[in-house]
Amino acid sequence: MNTAEPSPSRRQLLLVTGLAGAGKSTTLAVLEDLGWETIDNFPVRMLKSLVAAPDDARGPLAIGFDSRTRGFVPADIIALVKDLAARPDIALTFLFLDCAGGELERRFNETRRRHPMADGRPVMEGIAAERELLEPLRRWAEVMIDTTAMTSNDLQTRIRELFAPVSTDAALTLTLSSFGFARGMPPLADLVFDMRFLDNPHWVADLREQTGQDRAVGDHIRSDPAFAEAFDRIRDLLLMLLPRYAAQGKPYVHVAFGCTGGRHRSVFTAEQMAGALRAAGFSPTVRHRNLGSRAADTIERDRR
Repeated sequence: MNTAEPSPSRRQLLLVTGLAGAGKSTTLAVLEDLGWETIDNFPVRMLKSLVAAPDDARGPLAIGFDSRTRGFVPADIIALVKDLAARPDIALTFLFLDCAGGELERRFNETRRRHPMADGRPVMEGIAAERELLEPLRRWAEVMIDTTAMTSNDLQTRIRELFAPVSTDAALTLTLSSFGFARGMPPLADLVFDMRFLDNPHWVADLREQTGQDRAVGDHIRSDPAFAEAFDRIRDLLLMLLPRYAAQGKPYVHVAFGCTGGRHRSVFTAEQMAGALRAAGFSPTVRHRNLGSRAADTIERDRR
């Protein structure tokens, strides 16, 4: 579902809230890149005045707020949302960003940020207090995104899927990625291909420290008798499916290739598949999730 269909007479208004650390800043940054006007920590009590003010620019508007925002009272916010949703000149969507407490605690400890509701207490107590405060808004929200298992890139992709402007003649946005099963599957992939049936260059001493972007690794993988036939079958399947996804109005498709560590077989296959699909008229973006380091840093490399 894409919630960003344009309307000539109604202004899109997106209210973004959720638990601290769940991804509000990332969400607003992506929305801004998509052409939304964004305001963070806007005093909720002034929202009616903001949308009522004359405005020559009637583009989509996203307002971010959370427990730190002045005038944050969930019951009052729900009443305000009801009033705004009834207005004929506004198309309102309410987005709530959720996340498991353990993951939020890890994020705050990792960044050494103070939780806004901890106030001298352990981080987990602050998270629990905020969750209780926000529960009425969570129940009320039309769209809820749980970011517990998401990387920043995963959340960005999901926001683009939901809120990017839709055009009937827009091209399909295609992402090919590589990943390592040892560090978990990508949560938002539409199609996943397991390349662990191929001979693993990791066990060749001269190739272990290289990656699927290096020629010697590519030659090793290509020499596996199973590679050519499997590659051709996957390519043909994608060439059949991708136009059908586009015909169904799906704006984003993510195809992921996995191997054990995400450094050799999956990387090479994703790169080769991107070339084959470009030759067929597609414009894929290539991402290698686990290529940056053995600490599983996420590296994204766009190749248009």
